[in-house]
Amino acid sequence: MISLLSGNVRSIQSDRLVVEVGGFGLTVLVTPSTTTQVNLGSQIQLFTSLVVREDSLTLFGFVNEESRSLFELVQTVSGIGPKVALSILGALTPEDLGRAIAQEDIAAIEKVPGIGRKGAQRLILELKGKLSDLSHAQLYKGHQPAWREQLSSALVSLGFSPKESDGAISNVVATLQSDGVDASTLELSELLKLTLASGKSSRG
Repeated sequence: MISLLSGNVRSIQSDRLVVEVGGFGLTVLVTPSTTTQVNLGSQIQLFTSLVVREDSLTLFGFVNEESRSLFELVQTVSGIGPKVALSILGALTPEDLGRAIAQEDIAAIEKVPGIGRKGAQRLILELKGKLSDLSHAQLYKGHQPAWREQLSSALVSLGFSPKESDGAISNVVATLQSDGVDASTLELSELLKLTLASGKSSRG
């Protein structure tokens, strides 16, 4: 699974970039707002999601981890595939989408190309409650250290929601601090073990 890439931007189109990584040029599908933020020849880091189909491997890229998590989350809604998920992220920020779902604002969501009224209703129905903390999480997660991002990503891939993983990590960090241990000094595997134990107890 390719989950992160860093390299030079070699080509820019409205919906995709070609990023050179280690001598290879990777085509990454992105939102229009991402293409307007980059320059040809510049260095870029993207959080990526690889979508595997029988006849294709498609890489989708995002400037932050929240957007990638949201991209993967909206695809859990029946009838929404990666292309429509990317359209949603292109039209609405994570905060806007979270607000629209919380307030059941169908009109705001049905403006997204490829969604329509029924799709908007389904999105609200299936994601209601799952995005409630997004606007707060967005502000917080932008400044988290790399080890915490990696740990959060590992937990999400194991079935935790972003909110659950964040809560479990915070519990472990607080426990370690009370023992005089800095979480950043531990191996990622050790932190994962501790966080999984913490997460299970809070979930159960």
